[in-house]
Amino acid sequence: MLELAILGLLQEAPMHGYELRKELAAKLGAIRAAISYGSLYPTLRRLQAAGWITEAAETPATAEEVPALTSRRGRVVYTITAEGKERFAQLIAQAGPETYDDTGFGVHFAFFARTDQATRLRILEGRRRKIEERREGLRDVLGRAAERLDAYTLELQRHGLDACEREVRWLEELIANERSGRAPTVPQPGTAGGRREDNSPPPPGESRKERP
Repeated sequence: MLELAILGLLQEAPMHGYELRKELAAKLGAIRAAISYGSLYPTLRRLQAAGWITEAAETPATAEEVPALTSRRGRVVYTITAEGKERFAQLIAQAGPETYDDTGFGVHFAFFARTDQATRLRILEGRRRKIEERREGLRDVLGRAAERLDAYTLELQRHGLDACEREVRWLEELIANERSGRAPTVPQPGTAGGRREDNSPPPPGESRKERP
C-alpha cells in the first residue's frame, strides 16, 4: 500500500522524503496510522532499485521544511519514471481482497479519481461485503454474549456495530453514485453534509432568525 501511495503522489509532482511524509498524512488522513513511516525510506530505496523512481538533483532545505533538531543539508528529490507510471497503473487497477481491508481500501480510495469506474465499483462492493460480514459478527456477539460482557466492553461492541452500520450506508450511497455516473457530493466550506453549520455566518441580506 505504501508503494501505491508513493507512486501516486510522485505522479503529481517530484518530492523529497519530508514532502512525501506530509503529503501522505494529508492524503490518507486517519489511515496513515496503519502505515509505518519507518518503512518510507526503505520503500523509496526499493522503488529506486526497481527503476520505478529516480533521484533528481538535491535541493537546499529551507527552515520550514526541516523538523526541529535535524540537519539542513540538501534533500534528495524523487521523481517517478515511465516504468513507475506503468507500475502505478497496474496497482491502481487491482480490485482483489487486499483492497477491501481497512488500509488497502483507504489507500485505493484516496486515488479513486485516477481509478476507472468499473474498478471503483468492484472495490466498493467488496468493501461493503467485508463490512457487512464484520457487522453480522458483532451482532452475533451482542446477541449471544451480551449478558456476559461488562458495561464498557458491551459499549465498545455497540460502538463498533454503529460504525459498521454507518459505513455500510456510506458505501451504498457511493455505489449508487457510481452506477448512476455521479461523483460524490463535496460539501462547501462551513457546511456539514451539504448544510450550513448553525454557527456559520448567514449570507448577505439574511439574518440567523430567517434561516430554516
